[in-house]
Amino acid sequence: MNQLNIWGLILVIFFVASCRSDKPNSSGSDVTTEMPKSVTVPSFDRDSALAYVRTQVEFGPRNLGGAGHEACKNWIISKLNQFGTEVSEQKFKADLYTGESFPATNIIAKINPGHAHRILLAAHWDSRHIAEKDPDDELKKRPILGADDGASGVGVLLEIARTIQNSPPDLGVDLVFFDAEDHGDNDGQSDTWCLGSQYWARNLHANNRPQYGILLDMVGSKGATFPKEGISVTYANGVVEKVWNLAKSMGYGHYFTDTRINQIVDDHLFVNQLAGLPMIDIINHTGRSFGAYHHTHDDDMDVIDRNTLRAVGQVITALLYKESVGAI
Repeated sequence: MNQLNIWGLILVIFFVASCRSDKPNSSGSDVTTEMPKSVTVPSFDRDSALAYVRTQVEFGPRNLGGAGHEACKNWIISKLNQFGTEVSEQKFKADLYTGESFPATNIIAKINPGHAHRILLAAHWDSRHIAEKDPDDELKKRPILGADDGASGVGVLLEIARTIQNSPPDLGVDLVFFDAEDHGDNDGQSDTWCLGSQYWARNLHANNRPQYGILLDMVGSKGATFPKEGISVTYANGVVEKVWNLAKSMGYGHYFTDTRINQIVDDHLFVNQLAGLPMIDIINHTGRSFGAYHHTHDDDMDVIDRNTLRAVGQVITALLYKESVGAI
C-alpha cells in the first residue's frame, strides 16, 4: 500500500466517524444534546383536601338510599363544575346482595377532554351501609360515616382538580367517582362489591381510553402505609413501580412501602378484568388488616391525617405533570 492510499483511507475513516457522531439515535433525538425534561409541579394543599373530607362526613353516611348520599352527590358535582371540568352522571341500578335495589350514580369529570393521552384517577364516594366490624352489637346494622373509607379518596381527587384548574398539565385526566362500591357481602362473591366500577368498566367507550388508571381508597388515615397490592402488581406492575419510585424520590417512601400483599377486591379489579384497562390501587393496609376502624363507627374524622392526604395528593399531582412532558 502506497502513501497516497494510506492518506485516502484515513480521510474515509474520518468521514465515516464524523457522520456517525452526528446521526440521531432511534428515537430521533441527538444523544449528545438531549437535556432532561423538567416541569413545575404545583403544591397540593393538605388543608383544602382535609376540608373536602370533612364536608363529606358532615353529610352523614353516604349509603345508597340515604339522605346523605343524594346531598353528597350534588355537592361533588357542584365542586367539579366550579373547577371547570366537564362533568357527567352515569346512572345505573344497583342490585344489592340483600335483595334491595337502589338508583346509583358514577360521577365522571374530564379535564382536557379532547386530549388523546389520558390518565384515569378514581375513588368511591359511597360509604358502607353497615358496621359489621363494630364491637358494639347494637351499632353493627347502622351505616358508617366512612371518613377514610370513601371520603379520603374523594377529597384528594377534588383537591387535585382544584389545584390543576388554572394550569392543567398537557394531558387528559379522567376523574371517576364510583358509587355502590362498599355495599358488598363479606360472605358472598366478589362481584357483590364495586357495582359502580363494574358498570363503568362494561360501558367504557373505545374512544380516548386512558392509558392507565390509579384508584385511591383509604388514603387519609394516621400512620397509613400503602403496600404493593396483588391485583395491581399482576395487571399493572409497571404503573406500580412508576408511582412507588416517584413517591420515594419525593421523600414519601415511608408511606409507599416495598411490602407486597395479597389481592384485594376493590374497584380496580373490575376495571382491569372487564375493561382491560391497567389500574392500580393505592390503599392503606398493614398486610393483615385495613386497620381497627375499618367498617366500624370509628371511621370518622378522628382517624384522618392531613399529612397522609398530602403525601398521596402530592405524588399523584407530580405524576400528572411529569407524564405530560414524558419525564417519568
